[in-house]
Amino acid sequence: MNVTGQSAVFGRRKEPHTVIIARGNEIRHFTIRPWLAAFIGSGLAAIAIGYLLATSYLVLRDDLIGATTARQARMQQAYEDRISALRAQVDRITSRQLLDQQLMETKVSELLQRQTQLSQRHGRLGPLFERAENDVGTVPAEDPAATAKPDKRAEVTGSINQPAQTYAVAGLGADLGTADTRPFSLWSTRTDPLPSDSAADRADKLFVSINQSLKSIENDQLSRISTLADNAYKSADAIQQALQAAGLPVDSDFGKNESDVGGPLIPLDSSMIFDSKVKELDEALDTLDQLKKEARRLPLANPAPGHSVTSPFGVRTDPLLGTAALHSGMDFRAPIGMAAKVTAPGIVTKAGWNGGYGRMVEVDHGNGFATRYGHLSEIDVTVGEKLDAGAIIGKTGSSGRSTGPHLHYEVRHNGEAIDPLRFLTVGRKVAQYL
Repeated sequence: MNVTGQSAVFGRRKEPHTVIIARGNEIRHFTIRPWLAAFIGSGLAAIAIGYLLATSYLVLRDDLIGATTARQARMQQAYEDRISALRAQVDRITSRQLLDQQLMETKVSELLQRQTQLSQRHGRLGPLFERAENDVGTVPAEDPAATAKPDKRAEVTGSINQPAQTYAVAGLGADLGTADTRPFSLWSTRTDPLPSDSAADRADKLFVSINQSLKSIENDQLSRISTLADNAYKSADAIQQALQAAGLPVDSDFGKNESDVGGPLIPLDSSMIFDSKVKELDEALDTLDQLKKEARRLPLANPAPGHSVTSPFGVRTDPLLGTAALHSGMDFRAPIGMAAKVTAPGIVTKAGWNGGYGRMVEVDHGNGFATRYGHLSEIDVTVGEKLDAGAIIGKTGSSGRSTGPHLHYEVRHNGEAIDPLRFLTVGRKVAQYL
């Protein structure tokens, strides 16, 4: 049964806590609810915990600050180490780039120097090759040198186009005449770059290719200079042998006795080899020029080309008396009025009637050699006149002691008659060299 004014709860009823405060005659009391007690207890606990934490912080602050500082120092040191490593790597890369740049500049400088050298050689070889073409001319078919590669000045005096002093050296090229006008970077060589090669490797292989091409040009220059020198010596030797075989004097002595040689071995660089080869070619051409001049001063030409010989040099039956007599020259069948030409340059010493010669012209060629042209019908030169080889001295006829129109031709040395056939034979042999 429930009682009025009481809470109907199950179990034991909890009475609220009452706090009584007595101060003198005054008595106060108040009731503390459970939730209020819990709140106050929580506050006190929080204050206690805060106090403990504050106390702990004050006690451990230095250690915490030291630990934090140490951690920051470690992090800073790590960052500084990383930055130092990156700076060292950047310095290495920069140093390598500088070295690569210096290497590239050195290689480009070497190529420019070699280009300048080739250009200078071109300036020296141009006139020399023109002289060689004029002096040596075409090598005879029976000469083994005739099978050699034809001389092309554009191939010998190769040069490369002026390159810009940058690292994009793919524009470097070479002018090799009709051989190949593509840039060096497009030439097919054993050092062609691979797709996996770096830029430095490609540049190195490109420079190797350019150097090989320049070296090939230099070797070709030296080879062709040597070939021209050999051909000049062969031509000079052929002229000398032909003149000596005919018993004609030769003042030039260019023979080289290669068996009697010696001396220390002193290696030469490419420039010294080139200068030596050019000097050798120059000496060979000088020798050939000298022999040509000597040969051209001799009466080696045919005074009546294409006309048959009616009477050779030597003992014969005199056509008028029928007795044995010496014929001091050669007679060429020729109609009246045909132009008579001198066979070598010289000076007219006689021009007029001369006994049995009839109208005769005598030309002095120097070194004791002279030629006579007899039985002329007309004389077109005067004494003292200088003549070039092939100059017309008159017209053929049958004047003087003659049985018919022809050209009487004599060759004399120091006043003594010599068989003209010796000179004509030598002339046919050396004509291809003159």
